[in-house]
Amino acid sequence: MFRKVLVANRGEIAVRVMRACKELDLATVAIYSDADKHAGHVRYADEAYHVGPTRPAESYLDGEAIVTAAERAGADAIHPGYGFLAENADFAQRVEESQVAWVGPSSDVMRSLGAKTGGREAMRAADVPVVPGTTDPVTEPDDVAAFADEHGYPVAIKADAGGGGRGMKVVGGPDEIEGKLESARREGEAYFDDSTVYLERFLADPKHVEVQVLADHHSNVRHLGERDCSLQRRHQKVIEEAPAPLLDDNVREEIGEAARRGVDEAGYTNAGTVEFLVEDDEFYFMEVNTRIQVEHCVSELVTGIDIVKWQLRIAAGEPISFEQADVDIDGHAIEYRINAENPADTFSPTPGMLHRYDPPGGIGVRIDDAIREGDEIGGEYDSMIGKLIVHAEDRNECLDRSERALREFDVDGVHTTIPFHRLMLSDQAFIDGTHTTKYLDEELDEASLDAAVERWGPANLGDTDDEDPATGRYTVEVNGKRFEVFLEDHTTPALQAEDSSELPAQVTDATDTSTAGRSGEEVTAEMEGTVLSVAVEEGDEVEPGDILCVVEAMKMENDIVATAGGSVTAVPVRSGDRVELGDTLAVIE
Repeated sequence: MFRKVLVANRGEIAVRVMRACKELDLATVAIYSDADKHAGHVRYADEAYHVGPTRPAESYLDGEAIVTAAERAGADAIHPGYGFLAENADFAQRVEESQVAWVGPSSDVMRSLGAKTGGREAMRAADVPVVPGTTDPVTEPDDVAAFADEHGYPVAIKADAGGGGRGMKVVGGPDEIEGKLESARREGEAYFDDSTVYLERFLADPKHVEVQVLADHHSNVRHLGERDCSLQRRHQKVIEEAPAPLLDDNVREEIGEAARRGVDEAGYTNAGTVEFLVEDDEFYFMEVNTRIQVEHCVSELVTGIDIVKWQLRIAAGEPISFEQADVDIDGHAIEYRINAENPADTFSPTPGMLHRYDPPGGIGVRIDDAIREGDEIGGEYDSMIGKLIVHAEDRNECLDRSERALREFDVDGVHTTIPFHRLMLSDQAFIDGTHTTKYLDEELDEASLDAAVERWGPANLGDTDDEDPATGRYTVEVNGKRFEVFLEDHTTPALQAEDSSELPAQVTDATDTSTAGRSGEEVTAEMEGTVLSVAVEEGDEVEPGDILCVVEAMKMENDIVATAGGSVTAVPVRSGDRVELGDTLAVIE
């Protein structure tokens, strides 16, 4: 077994891995960027090393700096967590070529399965059902049209290196082919530095079911049951559960064995997830995630198996000590992703300070987090605050326990997804387990999200230090009974006439050549992200509400729109550019 493990990640998954290391008596090493000097994973680790500035490309995505940190620390293994470099085969190879062990599948297997066409070929070889699609790259609109003639519309165009819905476009008819093909290729290049795309028949209303697998270097392959991840917004999972509700028992057995055959055929080792689409009791392979998943916790609770510990043991060369028949599914577990997002505003990220953070507890309640009250949820990285995972004897009890736990979960200072989760516990489709991957985006009433946030949202947002003392939440006692009250100061300030002669002149940074000397409206980035596409160019005329560009930030695609009409005089960004808070995206005069 190893002696010391560097975790090449941040936040709750870094702490999750370190906790497993502690129980195995392994020392832990954290890495951090400028923005994370005082972050929870840094506080938890035995030691920590600075790897660069706030931008991920210069810190958490800097493979050379991470391996150097591991060597400086004397670590003998690197665990990548999920996200960042976890599925980067080049980084895995860099680690393999160093003196440090890689906790994950080999770089060769990551390359073959990480490319979606490679994964499809491996599964076909193992007789695993695959959605009809292409195995060769698609470059021309005629290729899409020919595929649609054979399989019908809609057709999914997918980035070969993609995942989480990024780089996927759905073509509903012939007139959409050219635009959707170009868009998928552009997003693939922006997200994954790979514009290669392939085609699949698009299933109309599927369930998303995935199987957790473990495989060692001694030809042992086990699956730990399946999870349902169908509740998604924009292809991003928000609630996951195990086992999958309403899954036919025969399909349950077949899908688990199919996952085992597939990873065995591919020569896979360590932990991984085989994802399927299920429709009308038929299942089709979708992709392999060559890493630990965010939702691994629900599988741990229903099996009693610590997946992260087994990742470390397998990487150290130990054989899996249990047989497939030893894996029992006990009860039901549901995971709720608690993100700093506003469900009433298309789940837009809401960075800020946690003025109150009081998570629930009690029997059957697990919290995976890395933050404490007073910590800042920044706009530089993922918006996740933590994960609430609830376990009970059956699904009905799990839903009841979830309602209790979410009611206890008290967060103030930022919007969170807690109101959304509480809404789902009164939603009949979710209660019945009949929801599919389309449910949130196409069927859920948006007015219900507004009402949920109004009812269960935070009492205070932003910096409360400057609030009027008469405004805020207070505890009072009346006749010996305690009350929690919220007071608002409704005093109307006197109106003052504005003297335009005293208004400050617009200040322009003379060093910024892209906007210097311009007096128009500057449209700026509200947080760090990646420019997916630019819809305008200099000289274009725009109206209020017209889309200027699309920026991906914290796993959300954000349409940046003009707030005033006029002529576009500057567009200093291009597709694929990284932007920081305050960077100019466009100037309109």
